[in-house]
Amino acid sequence: MTSGGAGGTRTAEAGPSVVLAVDSGGSGLRAVLAAHGHGHGHGRHSEAASDGDTAATPPTALGDIAVSREPVRTGPRGISAGHLLEQLLPMARRLMDAAGAVRLGAVAVGAAGLATLGDELRDELPAALEHELGVRRLALVADAVTAYTGALGPRAGAVIAAGTGMIAIGTDLVSWRRADGWGHLLGDCGGGAWIGRAGLEAALRAFDGRQGGSAVLLADAEDVFGPMPELPGRLYPRTDRAAVLASFAPRVAGRAGTDPVAADILRTAARHMAESAAAVCPPDGAPRLALTGGVFKMGEPLLAPLREELATRLPHARLVPAGGDPLAGALRIAVDLADGRLALPRNERMLSVVAEKPYPEIDALNSP
Repeated sequence: MTSGGAGGTRTAEAGPSVVLAVDSGGSGLRAVLAAHGHGHGHGRHSEAASDGDTAATPPTALGDIAVSREPVRTGPRGISAGHLLEQLLPMARRLMDAAGAVRLGAVAVGAAGLATLGDELRDELPAALEHELGVRRLALVADAVTAYTGALGPRAGAVIAAGTGMIAIGTDLVSWRRADGWGHLLGDCGGGAWIGRAGLEAALRAFDGRQGGSAVLLADAEDVFGPMPELPGRLYPRTDRAAVLASFAPRVAGRAGTDPVAADILRTAARHMAESAAAVCPPDGAPRLALTGGVFKMGEPLLAPLREELATRLPHARLVPAGGDPLAGALRIAVDLADGRLALPRNERMLSVVAEKPYPEIDALNSP
């Protein structure tokens, strides 16, 4: 087999086969390679591993992570396949050249917004990646699924992924269930933007003299954003207002130890997260539950009430450390896809698999 396109012709038999993992999100694009096949340290899912309190050993990256700080644009048909390829193809070729690799056994692309904005990616990426890089096995994956897989691997359970936004996702390995993740205007309850917005509301209440206000959060808000009457004009026109709101969340967490209003905001955020986790967590057995995302770096002011809420709402679940981030999840999916042992549920909008025949084990993933 050969692969061509703008990068020139490569002869597959001349070097090792690797996989490519991609994580596309609000902060940009990341890509990394890994070896695949038995003996490459990608974490076989043995009974011993699946019975432990942490995820099975994740795949080992080959070389550095390639990073672009430019988020992939969206257009009339959702996430732009052209803009993603414009960034990804040079990154992939550099990574392959550095690794001495000539063939991609599989590619997994994890993308924020894939479930609702992924029509163009699903239509255009498979043919483009086959033409440019010779890709014959491709998984298109929602970022919630890569977050889940990075945290827990291919095992039943639930994950709360909270950064600027918040989504809970769970699986019994038959189907996926998700809760929230509706964006900062309609949901993402408990995420960074939600916490920051609640903190700013408390500041504005104090400014107005209404009940429920916080004088210390008012002082913090004025320190960060200036006079409160100017806040709407500074915030509403911005296209990145969710990130701006989330930037105030650490201030709320920093006041939670002494300010009852800030502490109550974090308790409410914890309740929202636990409600979403309870909606998606498998109801039987002792499923694992992991937390992933930047919001949890706020530490005990959020984690302590969250543990209490989870113990009440999900007493049968075991809280375990997350094994890795969404890029690690995409890498695990790529390795398992290349090796013909992808065990995660297939779903057109959450995790779809594209393969060129003859690959009977991949064809089976796509059968009804």
